[in-house]
Amino acid sequence: MSRPHETGGRPGQPGPPTGEAPGGAFLHGVLAFVKEIVIIVSLAVVLSLVAKTWLVQTFWIPSASMMNTLVRDDRVLVSKLTPSPFQLQRGDVVVFVDPGGWLDPTVEAPRQEGIGERINEALTWVGLLPEDEGNHLIKRVVGLPGDHVRCCTVDGRVSINGTPIDEPYLHSGDTPSDVEFDVTVPAGRVWVMGDHRSDSRDSRYQEGDGDLGMVGSVPIDHIVGRAFAVVWPLERLTWLGVPQETFASIPTPASTPAPTGPPVPSGPPAPTETDTP
Repeated sequence: MSRPHETGGRPGQPGPPTGEAPGGAFLHGVLAFVKEIVIIVSLAVVLSLVAKTWLVQTFWIPSASMMNTLVRDDRVLVSKLTPSPFQLQRGDVVVFVDPGGWLDPTVEAPRQEGIGERINEALTWVGLLPEDEGNHLIKRVVGLPGDHVRCCTVDGRVSINGTPIDEPYLHSGDTPSDVEFDVTVPAGRVWVMGDHRSDSRDSRYQEGDGDLGMVGSVPIDHIVGRAFAVVWPLERLTWLGVPQETFASIPTPASTPAPTGPPVPSGPPAPTETDTP
């Protein structure tokens, strides 16, 4: 009776291909594993770039202007689907490019040096680290195009289109505004304010040629997106919803005035802050 050939494995399992040494099979397995890793990493980078470009981006919060909704060193996720295709709402927390003169030009975002800087730049480019370009701000939308926004009413509140609002997101101890204003938001722009009203350089403090409604408002096309979640640190993990009850009873504005041209802000005297997500 003939005996089965030895295969080096259990009965019924094939051994190494004829003529292939055990070391060659191991090397082939390693190369296949490396190839799979490269494909997975490449797909992850591509998907991250796509998400960063059109869907979601992370930003870093370095200032106190949105306390206690946001605090220093929070990392937030920002949806790029707002303001398009989804519309802005009153109460949205938005990230926008500095319209000009809102930020202190002498303050720069912290940078690493050497190889650490290169790695940080690469991870930021693909969207795995938050942006810190030094030219973005984060505030809450209070007035939409055409809204008549005023402060303060007899009882010290902000009113929109004649309706006073209660703002539960205000920093403890802050008043709705330390300065009075009475503006109509131009077409294509929004009126924004920080939740920490006494420590926020926002629409109220802008100066330049034109009325405050034009100079202080932010062009909608400067808005990067709507912040919808705090994702870091983990103990701060939370959803950034819109306080619907605050703005639910605001009537539609009577009309939306046409913009009169870009203002040239000269920079506010106070307060000063570094508010670059």
